[in-house]
Amino acid sequence: MVDRRSRVLYLCFIYCLLLFDFSVEQEENNNLLGLGEERIALLELRSSLGLRAKEWPIKKNPCSDWVGISCSASNSRVIEINISRFRRTRKGSQNPQFSVDALQNLTDLVSFNASNFALPGNIPDWFGLRLTSLQVLDLRSCGISGNIPFTFGNLSNLSTLYLSDNKLSGSVPLSLGQLSRLSVLDLAKNSLTGDIPESFSSLGNLTLLDMSSNFLPGEIPPGIGKLALLKRLNLSRNSLSSSIPSQLGDLGSLVELDLSRNALVGSLPLELGGLRSLQRMGIGGNSLSGALPDNLFRSLTQLQFLVMDHANFSGEFPEILWSMSQLRFLDASGNNFTGRLPDVGPNVSFTGAIFNLSENRFSGNLTTVIRKFSFIDLSTNYLQGTVPDYEVANVSLSGNCLDAPNQRNQIECSLFYFAGNPVPDSTPAKSGKKKFNIILAAVLGSVALVALLVILAVVLCVCMRKRGVTEQRGTGIEPVPTGASTPLPEVSLNFSSLGDSFTYQQILRAVDEFSDENLIKHGHSGDLFKGILEGGLPVVIKKVDLESVKKDAYMLELEIFSKVSSHPRFVPLLGHCLENDNEKFLVYKYMPNGDLSSSLFRKTNVNDDSLQSLDWITRLKIAIGAAEGLSYLHHDCTPPLVHRDVQASSILLDDKFEVRLGSLSEVCSQEGDTHQRRITRLLRLPQTSEQGNSGAPSANCAYDVYCFGKVLLEIVTGKLGMSAANDATVKEWLDVTIPYINIYDKELVTNIIDPSLIIDEDLLEEVWAMAIVARSCLNPKPSKRPLMRYILKALENPLKVVREEHTSSARLNTTSSRGSWNAAALFGSWRHSSSDVAAMPAAPASKMEGGSSFKQSGTSASQGSGQIGEGGNSSSTRKSKEIFPEPLEFDVEQESPRQTRGD
Repeated sequence: MVDRRSRVLYLCFIYCLLLFDFSVEQEENNNLLGLGEERIALLELRSSLGLRAKEWPIKKNPCSDWVGISCSASNSRVIEINISRFRRTRKGSQNPQFSVDALQNLTDLVSFNASNFALPGNIPDWFGLRLTSLQVLDLRSCGISGNIPFTFGNLSNLSTLYLSDNKLSGSVPLSLGQLSRLSVLDLAKNSLTGDIPESFSSLGNLTLLDMSSNFLPGEIPPGIGKLALLKRLNLSRNSLSSSIPSQLGDLGSLVELDLSRNALVGSLPLELGGLRSLQRMGIGGNSLSGALPDNLFRSLTQLQFLVMDHANFSGEFPEILWSMSQLRFLDASGNNFTGRLPDVGPNVSFTGAIFNLSENRFSGNLTTVIRKFSFIDLSTNYLQGTVPDYEVANVSLSGNCLDAPNQRNQIECSLFYFAGNPVPDSTPAKSGKKKFNIILAAVLGSVALVALLVILAVVLCVCMRKRGVTEQRGTGIEPVPTGASTPLPEVSLNFSSLGDSFTYQQILRAVDEFSDENLIKHGHSGDLFKGILEGGLPVVIKKVDLESVKKDAYMLELEIFSKVSSHPRFVPLLGHCLENDNEKFLVYKYMPNGDLSSSLFRKTNVNDDSLQSLDWITRLKIAIGAAEGLSYLHHDCTPPLVHRDVQASSILLDDKFEVRLGSLSEVCSQEGDTHQRRITRLLRLPQTSEQGNSGAPSANCAYDVYCFGKVLLEIVTGKLGMSAANDATVKEWLDVTIPYINIYDKELVTNIIDPSLIIDEDLLEEVWAMAIVARSCLNPKPSKRPLMRYILKALENPLKVVREEHTSSARLNTTSSRGSWNAAALFGSWRHSSSDVAAMPAAPASKMEGGSSFKQSGTSASQGSGQIGEGGNSSSTRKSKEIFPEPLEFDVEQESPRQTRGD
């Protein structure tokens, strides 16, 4: 009896202890965050975002056990939330939204970081009304769309604002200028428009301002020069079209200045010499002008990185750049610089503080001076003279007027100096020397004129002989190039600059003795295998069997890599193995995201067959990257190089979806003389077919443009494989697709857009613009296709293709100043007559009337009014006639090019 009573008492005691512990835990949980409201808010946030129990376990203490949650020590209220790179549950990832309404109850929140966490949707206005304690807001790479809320101006405590790499559109709100405590403002990689607010001049604590890769027009506000604490200013890749304000020279703390890839005009202000802390400077890709005086760089003693390529500079190359002790990276390619490279002779006296380019005064060993650079690119200028002994592997001097290989031809150099440009001289100017140079230029110019007349005579004779030959009409569908090509000039390769040299045993270990599991595909120039080098570096190895391909094929590819290795838009060559007689191996860097054909739609879950399509921002980024690579081949290489294998599978993508062009085994020099073709057109002589005598297409840049047009259309429509399809399939596809691309009717393009794309009204204009560019690239006449550098400019500024600008500085007219970009340059020639406008193919009537609410605007178009017709209300602005591309010309049996209103 006693034992039974004892057991009962013991069990009751244990039960009371458990009940007490449970009640204490409940009370702690309930009182953990104030009165429990913040705990409820966190649970609601956990549910709306679909966060996993692994990071936020529901039965644990949020302040101590939840990942990314920090609470105040005084009152246990939530002050920091960090969900960066979190993964959602499977259910939560099915329909991700910007669902963070629960944050309104966390009024003490100081920091919210959701970078690289998908939050598609708009930022609610209450963000700037309820979260007034917020100091740090990081929403990078979240897929956010819509406008930046004007209410952000109420976040008076905000010091750090990251909104980059999203889909934000509209103007930058003026209210951001009220954030007096703001030190970091990053709005890069969006689709923002409108002017940079003048109110930014009030952000006195700002240290970083990054608004790069948007569509900002207009001017750089001079008031930015008042931001005394600013260290980084990046406004690159916009549409800024003003001059560079001299007030920027007041930014004494500035370390990085990037204004590249805009449409800036005028000369470089001498006041920029006041940037005494500047280490990195980018001004390339603009329409600047004039010379660069030495005084500009004399005080920039900390400068390490200078990029001023394709900026339209002229005059003598600034000699002081050679003596800047900190400068390591210099790209001045694609300008009109003149001058001579400094030479080192046996009797040179190495005295003085610096060497003088024009008077042969040097200090130190110039070989050492040059070797201090990690990269120098002076290609495509007009430098003259001999190449000194100090030239090393990191110097690119092609496309000049030097006494060296891969330079401009003598006629081009003579005409440049004969046109009034100064002839560089390496000695003090003397009147006799000047007269000699003038006479020399005149003689060379005369020789050039005689040569042109001879060429004209030859062309006339050839054309007279061919006048009886019937001209074959092109179908617009080009065959894949075959063996007919122009070989590259023979050069001696420096294998030390082409990566590491691997042994055959290293190659075998890397690919597991070429097992089938590592085989990626059978390429036309060799089999590709995935491998892992010693140390764990993933690579792709091409196995070239010399018994099945041309014996010099791998050497041609290595030669191409020797020309493009410094450019970031080509797949990096890590090394090679050439020790076997019958097999050669090339080792490339592995691209984690494969190629465009495999990444446009990809699986996100191995257990789920559903595919996720690339968003529009990424697709546009890929198109621009591919255009940059092709533009480099066509315009920055001498002679121009033709890729000849442009398709989706040749566009490789790294871990950040940056483009690296591959399939370089077919690259060759452009064949034929483009000047001869221009003369033929001027004389209205019969044009020959694109196919040569062998039946193969000519290896010319226009062929790459055509193939790139198919890639662009594949990006827009999502039709996989079309860029690599056969001629008949492509012809059928274009017959159906092209009629829906109309410069006067934006809504027509919605009939062919990839249905998996989620786009708003502004992004639809970008898609429309890319489709128009693609159509121009697909012109059946090679001479009517735009040059690749204009295609690149159009893709970087797509809204300029379809919108009429309202400011005089940004208007796209054909009378703009030299170097400014306009749509006429993109599309070549223009037609404004009513019959030409009517030649735009119309969409099939059956699909237009029954399947869509959008009406054809052919009536107004045929009248040449340039206005959208009835029902074509897709665009809020009138389209400028100046941005109307040359209509595609179709075969008569497909559609009459002279279609009229009555038809």
